[in-house]
Amino acid sequence: MDERGTELSRRTLFRTGAVAGTALGMGAATGAASASEPLAGVGEDERSWPRPQGRSMVGVPFDRHDEVRVGVIGLGNRGLSMIPLFLAVPGARITAVCDTNAEAVRRAARKVCDGGQPEPAQYAGGEHDFEKLCARDDIDLVYVATSWEWHVPMALSALRNGKHVGIECPLAMTLRELWELVDASERHRRHCIQLENCCYGRNELRVLRMAHDGKFGELLHGAGAYIHDLRELMFSDTYYAGEWRRTWHTRLNGDLYPTHGLGPVANYMDVNRGDRLVRMTAMSTPALGLAEYRQQHEQPGDSSWRERYVKGDTTMSLIQTAKGRVIRLQHDVSNPYPYSRLNQLAGTKGVFEDYPARIYLEPDHSGDRWARFEDYARYDHWLWTDVGPGPGGHGGMDYVMLYRTIQTMRLGLVPDIDVYDSATWSAPVALSVESIRRGGAPVPFPDFTRGRWRDARPGIDRPKPA
Repeated sequence: MDERGTELSRRTLFRTGAVAGTALGMGAATGAASASEPLAGVGEDERSWPRPQGRSMVGVPFDRHDEVRVGVIGLGNRGLSMIPLFLAVPGARITAVCDTNAEAVRRAARKVCDGGQPEPAQYAGGEHDFEKLCARDDIDLVYVATSWEWHVPMALSALRNGKHVGIECPLAMTLRELWELVDASERHRRHCIQLENCCYGRNELRVLRMAHDGKFGELLHGAGAYIHDLRELMFSDTYYAGEWRRTWHTRLNGDLYPTHGLGPVANYMDVNRGDRLVRMTAMSTPALGLAEYRQQHEQPGDSSWRERYVKGDTTMSLIQTAKGRVIRLQHDVSNPYPYSRLNQLAGTKGVFEDYPARIYLEPDHSGDRWARFEDYARYDHWLWTDVGPGPGGHGGMDYVMLYRTIQTMRLGLVPDIDVYDSATWSAPVALSVESIRRGGAPVPFPDFTRGRWRDARPGIDRPKPA
């Protein structure tokens, strides 16, 4: 493929036509959602976007920390469950916790004390108390585990206050927000990281090392997904505070959660490290599942009956890279469907498929019969043979992810996942919405690295540090 034909500049991206105000944008200054803001970043003229104000963060190491002091924002199911894992990581200390729910803050503080650390500072004074946490001088890393609309204002506050920030998935919901985070990371010289636990799964890291060893030959295509029946949880009165996750299904029709599937496959293909994503097309099915579940399980007077669901039950997307490879994404949380992240990789010498894990490689295998993935345990990453799974968290990948993040900070290493990877993996949220709006037409993929994607540089597959 002619790279000149696939290199899509930021100027091209912003001149792809005006966008109807059907998608949700976020006011980064306030954290408030506005259903009338256009899908920022597609259809905007480049001149309306602030020029970069800092040098690239590609290859920039962390400053060394003997101890990494962590401030936690968001103490719902996810944030609260991660506190014991942080406490188990050598060299990590939780110094502050924040949530609008005062009881959740007290529970988190008790967990920290029960884990043998001093009582952390506690913030529960309102929606913007996170700004006080970010301004503290005893925090090195801010961990954000809130509802999606708050990710960007909290991350920007952390970066402005000189803190590195790790964010739960996805990083942001619009391209404008993603560019804001890239620019802020460069300007303030602090890392902004998508804490994508699936990149640290045992199978994912084994496949990554096999791909880099050439076991699959020349890579051709891969697939990733988030297929998880969340209907009961999304209609729960307590699981998602304010039932925020279901609300997104009334706002956007697209892939709302792409990073679990895309992150590992992008790593296999060295995206932003010799290849890049250049275009995406998406389609969705009708939006039926949540309405049917509501009909069967909700009382007539429940507030959910005022909701109109626009997000198709299944979203399927295709992404092409500069080298001509293809990645397929799928998202479905509204139907009865056993959990799967697909996690597939194929090349000229064979293929791997997960759920269940199986493999076929030439010349190792023949006869068109799947073989045992367990036979390749010799390719296990040192994070699993020497560290994981620790106290657990999604089979151990949560702990491995936190261990590695803290380790890179303590040793002053370049992070495995940088702001450019993080923005790239979250961009399909906005791009899928726009492609679906255009009837499945391809939309250009922004190059968040500003041309540095050609640089061969390490990611997660690095030797164990001495």
